[in-house]
Amino acid sequence: MHRAEEKIMSESGFACCTPLTGTSMSTEQAEQIAPLLKALADPVRLRLVSLIASGEGGEACVCDLNGAFELTQATISHHLKVLHNAGILDRDKRGVWAYYAVRPEALSAVANLFSAPALMRAGA
Repeated sequence: MHRAEEKIMSESGFACCTPLTGTSMSTEQAEQIAPLLKALADPVRLRLVSLIASGEGGEACVCDLNGAFELTQATISHHLKVLHNAGILDRDKRGVWAYYAVRPEALSAVANLFSAPALMRAGA
């Protein structure tokens, strides 16, 4: 494996991957990014990430998230746990409530897979 193709870990533990349209991804890179994609591959979880990221200060209380869905509080908590365990969300307990914030480096790892320069070359 060439030096440029090796998995480069950021301080947050997410791999900085080459774009899908660039050089091929290593097995280790694919194994690291797949759980992030899997966690995001659910409409409820995508909406949760969007609601949290667009919340005041880039965070949201679980008490505010429950009302946005016609789901039980337990189901919302399950989805939040999946996103937290995948490293997409940070959780901060304040009294009886949990506040969630999106980890930008997690979304950057996913976004880098679809880099604009590589996609523009493919469409040119």
